[in-house]
Amino acid sequence: MGEPLRARSFAATHVGRRRSTNQDAFLADDGLGLYVVADGMGGHAAGEVASQEAVETIYGMVKKGLASMPELRGPATDDRVRAACRMAEGAIQAATYIVFAMAELDRNKSGMGTTITSLIMLGHYAIFGQVGDSRIYRVRGDEVSQITEDHTLVGWQLKQGLITQEEADRSPHRNVITRAVGNRDYVQVDTGIVELVAGDCYLLCSDGLHGYLRQEEIPALLRAPSEDTPLTLMDLANSRGGRDNITAIVIEAY
Repeated sequence: MGEPLRARSFAATHVGRRRSTNQDAFLADDGLGLYVVADGMGGHAAGEVASQEAVETIYGMVKKGLASMPELRGPATDDRVRAACRMAEGAIQAATYIVFAMAELDRNKSGMGTTITSLIMLGHYAIFGQVGDSRIYRVRGDEVSQITEDHTLVGWQLKQGLITQEEADRSPHRNVITRAVGNRDYVQVDTGIVELVAGDCYLLCSDGLHGYLRQEEIPALLRAPSEDTPLTLMDLANSRGGRDNITAIVIEAY
């Protein structure tokens, strides 16, 4: 097994052109190897509270988990991968419980929730955690692939073969999500392993960005990433409509 890889990241968020507040939140911690995008929902600034609280809870849980299990940064054995996936899932479940409890205690925050897309880089491999419709893309050379699955009504219809991709793109239900953190005290979390290769780039983003991006455009946009890369992505989404808050984290493994 080769040397563990490191990662550097560049991140930005923007309110967009139509919204008065930014209910997205994100975390990019190269030292810990943790990256999170959260897209909040709920009135009275509740979405803002949900996304920020979720990000902070996940950060605390992953930091504690990695401190108690430093061996997770070793080569990707079955046991390590299972333990890392449990840690990623447990962190998101903890955020779910906290956000739900806060909404239960404050009627003004009733129904608040957030999507969560997280990536934990562990040197030889990475683990993702997914609830909702923010996304992770991987760029390897000129090839791009979507690592996560959207938890949306349209996504479910596509998976069941009930609609075509063209119909999905035009559907008025594109933004109806089927899973969120916080509207109940438990949520089903998708987790999985990602093999790390030097030179890989990852894009974590809210739907305020990926709703305006064609997948084939992503490799060129992520080539030789720098601090300007997420700003370029913000500008692109705004120039194409900017109907929602926009958040992007660009990560390069090296």
